[in-house]
Amino acid sequence: MNKIAIVILNWNGLDFLKRFLPIVISHSTHPDIDIYVADNGSTDDSLFYVKSNHPEIKIISLEKNFGFAGGYNQALKNIKSEYFIILNSDVETTPDWIFPVINYMDKNKNVAACMPKIISYKNREYFEHAGAAGGFIDKYGFPFCRGRIFDQLEKDNGQFNDRKEIFWATGACLFIRAELYKSEGGFDDDFFAHMEEIDLCWRLKNKGYKIVYIPDVAIYHVGGGTLPNENPHKIFLNFRNNLYLLYKNLPTKKIFIVFFIRLFLDKLAAIKFLFQGEPKNSFAVFKAYISFYSNLKSFKKKRKKLLKFNQNQDHPEILKSSLVYDFFVKRKTTFDKLEF
Repeated sequence: MNKIAIVILNWNGLDFLKRFLPIVISHSTHPDIDIYVADNGSTDDSLFYVKSNHPEIKIISLEKNFGFAGGYNQALKNIKSEYFIILNSDVETTPDWIFPVINYMDKNKNVAACMPKIISYKNREYFEHAGAAGGFIDKYGFPFCRGRIFDQLEKDNGQFNDRKEIFWATGACLFIRAELYKSEGGFDDDFFAHMEEIDLCWRLKNKGYKIVYIPDVAIYHVGGGTLPNENPHKIFLNFRNNLYLLYKNLPTKKIFIVFFIRLFLDKLAAIKFLFQGEPKNSFAVFKAYISFYSNLKSFKKKRKKLLKFNQNQDHPEILKSSLVYDFFVKRKTTFDKLEF
């Protein structure tokens, strides 16, 4: 058993594999590291390319597209290692991108997961949307990052070069203890894609573990490789999964008021899409609520089970105010202006 398993989930990502896999290999040659490509039922020539050009890569071939969450759960269940590095196929790694994080986790056993600095592949002066310099949420469940609030990206001027405990680490490049990933049941398959890493991090934090941002390492992320941000299905997944996230993990004393206010805010979002001439995106919001309530019975069972093992539900990494109000009304468009 090697200490570290880098696992890249692929779905029809031949172009990304050609562009980035050789770089990952060149930056990850070490006797303690295995590299896997887990293929989510691709119909392109992804597997043929990997087998033909990189025979050193271990391949896990899945019979269908299980999504991001289910795909990783299927792939990781039979991999034995101390650490998993979950890595998107559209990531350019950098030299010495692994061991500064692993060494930190070796020394800090209460840290369940870490992430590096995520920089935009296309505009390298700026942070990238999916993770930036560490993830947070507000009290109504809206996720944001140091370096990114909604779609507002900050330039990386070294302002987030400090190691910091965060609320969630991005699935674009997630370092996590394999034992904890498996004991927690991994990602929630019902999420399919989007916010499954926030859910997993929240579950781990509720059990007393820490999630940490390590700026010693930076990687470059393309982002939006599978679904562009304006895609109605992506909007559906984000709104629905955010409701799943809140329902599973919120303290009982907060759940009613949070859902009451979220219903109001999400209606405003649907109306906004409509007035922008995006009826499909507007319908995606309502479709998310229909899907959520259709699956509420199974999520009640999940919530009941999780509540038995929670040790801590008071997290300083949750913004106590409304991010929507702070951003759109008070014009707090950068992380340093937010008051926790």
